[in-house]
Amino acid sequence: MQYRKFGNTGIDISALGFGVMRLPEIQKGEDFYIDEDKSYPLLMRAYELGVNYFDSAPAYCHGNSEKAMGTALKGVRDKVYLSTKIPLGSVYKKKGDLRRNLEESLARIGTDYIDFYHFWGINKGTADEIIKDDIMAEVRECKEQGLLRFMSFSFHDAAENMQYIIDNVPLSSVLCQYNLLDRSNEKMIEYAYGKGLGTAIMGPVGGGRLSPPTDLYEKLTGKKSNSTYEVALRFVLGNPHVSCALSGMESIDMLEKNVKIAEISGEITADEWVELGKAMEEVAKFRDLYCTGCNYCMPCPAGIEISKLFEFYTHTNVFGLGEGIRGSYQWYKKNPWGEGKVFSHCIDCGQCETKCPQKLEIRKELKRVCEVLEKL
Repeated sequence: MQYRKFGNTGIDISALGFGVMRLPEIQKGEDFYIDEDKSYPLLMRAYELGVNYFDSAPAYCHGNSEKAMGTALKGVRDKVYLSTKIPLGSVYKKKGDLRRNLEESLARIGTDYIDFYHFWGINKGTADEIIKDDIMAEVRECKEQGLLRFMSFSFHDAAENMQYIIDNVPLSSVLCQYNLLDRSNEKMIEYAYGKGLGTAIMGPVGGGRLSPPTDLYEKLTGKKSNSTYEVALRFVLGNPHVSCALSGMESIDMLEKNVKIAEISGEITADEWVELGKAMEEVAKFRDLYCTGCNYCMPCPAGIEISKLFEFYTHTNVFGLGEGIRGSYQWYKKNPWGEGKVFSHCIDCGQCETKCPQKLEIRKELKRVCEVLEKL
């Protein structure tokens, strides 16, 4: 296993981290439970293979992830770095709430301290709340009492807002999205690295979109020897400003494959990494639907996420990722926050087309796109 400096924390972190969000589960009626016979050996095997960073959250695995992580790794607690999160918007209402939520996580994990405690998915607005409410004062108290070692943040906002958070809130590391399909955070990852923050990556294989076998690697390199999954993970780890790539691994087979990729990730040279990125951009030029994802068309009065559906289509039509996109599209339509709206929900108002800088015939294209996606 390769190890990299995790910002200015003084910690050497494994290049491959374990995202403890997709552990094997058992369903009984409407309830879900961790499959202990599969999950505990999986987590311990990760440790045995050199993984030393495990990332959880209170809601993962139907609320059972933290306990599973702590139970499985109890015997090696002092040899690993455990991470979990606090969702500010839903649980922090008054002074003391951070400590209360931290103590609840500590109890579930069965540990006296957390190595990396994340503000979960903060944006510019919640960063301002952290400053205004002096939430960092609570963080300092918890640090002084040995309840947490480092305060970090996970990020899902517009890329340009990451710099604001880094510059205004004293944090130790960032967890953000980054992969071959979505390089929007690339400059900010470099900025965070330059400011001494550890940089952990979520979604290194595009949320599973780059997992199934495809011909994307051949399109990019003209070679057939490497899997799309492998080149995607190596691309992320080939970025010199990335400390760790998290993978939500569900089996020992998947774990061992990822470890092998992480062990050879240093073999991709700086020139190869640049060329791979350029090749991806060249392939993207062949899209027949040139939506830039600017979202000027939003909000849609009918609640349709136009650019998301166009993105699904591009990944299918241009990059040949139909098998991976099928699951993403179905998840979009039946996600936890309500049914995802598609073309059949369109009210034909045309507002989107009046705002589109590319002058796309959005209603016509949306109908075509959804017909393709329904056939996946």
